[in-house]
Amino acid sequence: MLKQFFSGSAQGAKKVANLYKPSTIREKGWIWRSALLVGTLIAAIVIAMFFFSGDPATISPREALIKYLPADKVDAEGNPKVIKTGATTTAMTIYLIDSLQDKSGGYLSNDVTPPGILMDNMPAWEYGVLRNLRDISKVFRNNFSTSGSQTKMDKDLAEVENKLSIDSEQWMFPSPEASYDDAARALQHYLNRIIDDNDADAQFYARADNLRRFFRVVSPNLGSYSQRLSESVGIEVENMALAGDKNATQTTDAPGQLFNKTRWYKVDNNFYEARGYAWALLQEMRALQVDFKAVLEDKNATVYVQQLIRELEATQKTVWSPVILNGNGFGVMTNHSLVMASYFSRANAILIELTALLERG
Repeated sequence: MLKQFFSGSAQGAKKVANLYKPSTIREKGWIWRSALLVGTLIAAIVIAMFFFSGDPATISPREALIKYLPADKVDAEGNPKVIKTGATTTAMTIYLIDSLQDKSGGYLSNDVTPPGILMDNMPAWEYGVLRNLRDISKVFRNNFSTSGSQTKMDKDLAEVENKLSIDSEQWMFPSPEASYDDAARALQHYLNRIIDDNDADAQFYARADNLRRFFRVVSPNLGSYSQRLSESVGIEVENMALAGDKNATQTTDAPGQLFNKTRWYKVDNNFYEARGYAWALLQEMRALQVDFKAVLEDKNATVYVQQLIRELEATQKTVWSPVILNGNGFGVMTNHSLVMASYFSRANAILIELTALLERG
């Protein structure tokens, strides 16, 4: 049976190859030649789209640190000579920035030609990663690098935040790719400074309050993604915008009950954007677990981080379906968005508990 299969495949490949022989092309008319050209281009674009749709590989915190440490800071066996506080998280963040362009197909969100312009899932994934990078860049500038409200702002980290804020779909002048390269270089310069024993101006403060502030930035986004993913089937909710405060007001009156449902062509975009955000957060949490090890152990909170990492790892499981399925609730067909929403909800619940634990002192 296998022999017949391979024999048939070989014959089919031979027939296709014959279509491109110069003699065959000369014999056919211009309509046939045009059809062959169009068919070839379509096939090439489809293959490229499939190739460009793969997520970048994840790396361990140690691999990220070795990758971005200067050569003189790594010994002959490939091990870091010294591990400074904050170096692991900084190196991992540089890797995340570089991954936007170094993955298969490069950066696609601003493409104006096929196949990038025909793709929406991978650009949505890129935007999820970018949202996460914008979140952590703010925490780097406002918290990780400062000892208090009166501390001078680090110029390198201000540059990182500024460069990551560019319109992600802008084509050129300046292009997002150039801005992201600038952000990576500025963060690399900050890394080189914090591992320099003679540079006391560059600091990374691994304190419980700084980690708590990072979680407070991330938690609302996890909740938002969970809500957006749940709306794939349409949900009716009570309007709780003013609940808990009898004197609260809002700009424009809204109905007491709301019905929210994601449009069918946005379901897969929401899924991959959330997947991209979780992909970046997963690697950040692994790095933060290294830099904040003493803080987590002091609060007996390491197990919370480990469970959070497990939930984020679950969001990166292989999607075996060729499309994102959108079954209705408890219907026969699965709903990938609801599965993803459950992981985000559990991850957010852990973050809320972890934030409270870090705050109790």
